[in-house]
Amino acid sequence: MNMKLAVLDRIYRIYDDFSGGLDMACKKYCAQCCTPNVTMTTLEACRIVNHMISNGRSDLLENVQARRAEKRFKPQTTTNRLADLCRKGDDPPEEAVNYLNGSCPLLTDNLCPIYPVRPFGCRCFVSKHDCRKEGYSEVDPFVITVNTLFMQFVEHIDATGFSGNFADVLLLLASKERRNNYQMNTLKHPGPGFIPNLQITVLMIPPEHRIKIKPLLDALMGIKAP
Repeated sequence: MNMKLAVLDRIYRIYDDFSGGLDMACKKYCAQCCTPNVTMTTLEACRIVNHMISNGRSDLLENVQARRAEKRFKPQTTTNRLADLCRKGDDPPEEAVNYLNGSCPLLTDNLCPIYPVRPFGCRCFVSKHDCRKEGYSEVDPFVITVNTLFMQFVEHIDATGFSGNFADVLLLLASKERRNNYQMNTLKHPGPGFIPNLQITVLMIPPEHRIKIKPLLDALMGIKAP
């Protein structure tokens, strides 16, 4: 588990270095994209829960629990499963669209209380202009390709775990017993709303981005487990 978390940290650092050089309007207190519809892996949730506990902020889980009944996006497939379906020529499952357009249950005064350990689904929200003014984000197509690549690697290192909505996965691992089971690779399928992760079978990189993305791909492939 420590090895997986160390690799996850390295993936985050590589992406943060990349996104730090982007021309984007995102800045502190801009929380337009902080919605309850983020997805993440069990590995990311384990990291977040451990961070909350070690920093005396377990109370944040109560905020998530209090809003558990609200509608939110619940994915039908993961990034690597989508890539595998495309490789096989199969159609992906339809995703529901009747979810809440509210705020993240953790958001406090437009600030993220877990910002240093936020999941990749939050890290990759970037826009060239202020979403609050325009009502939508503007993301360069190459950045979308980069985001997809990193999502594939984040899922890949947690291939024995699951993915789901941020709130669902967080509350799943809020239980010490389930957290221990996950860390021992004995966590059984949690039920509806959770999808087993998959290792990378094919990378979703369009031909026009293959040369430009190579340095990032090399950096990811070059990560050494401690």
